[in-house]
Amino acid sequence: MTFKMHLSRSLVAFFLLNAGFVFAGGFKSKVITTSPVTITVPDDRFLKITNFTQEGGTERGVVRVNLSGDSGGSVNVLAATRIDLSTGINSQAFPEINNSVVIAGPAEVRVAPVLGATLLITYKKEPNEGGGEEATPIPIVSPTPAGTATPSATPTGTPSATPTSTP
Repeated sequence: MTFKMHLSRSLVAFFLLNAGFVFAGGFKSKVITTSPVTITVPDDRFLKITNFTQEGGTERGVVRVNLSGDSGGSVNVLAATRIDLSTGINSQAFPEINNSVVIAGPAEVRVAPVLGATLLITYKKEPNEGGGEEATPIPIVSPTPAGTATPSATPTGTPSATPTSTP
């Protein structure tokens, strides 16, 4: 067993022994074994999921987002990264890459438990600093003359032309 795998299993065990809920620098972690987790994202916030792992089970855990507003509907946006090297149909010969996702509010995020599996999700809600505000307009500068040209003198006489012929 590699050091990374041992560390991952130790972290999961640590989270299981600590009531399944941990805070660190604004991030929250929840362990999901038997009850679903629902995270509500208001429209002035967004949710950043940085870790979603799974140990055990035969089905793959997913993060499902129920969209509110005009669009409605729901969609799976992230699948759990398996951290065990189990045997059988779900055996893994190489470590999987963990992905992250950002979900803009308003939305309801739900993670259902997977039979025989332990899921760990780490996330942070952050303010949507650009939402609902109008952007400051950028001034557009076009080249225009600073003044107009005026003649400095007015002609006093009328020019006349005298025709000449060349033999």
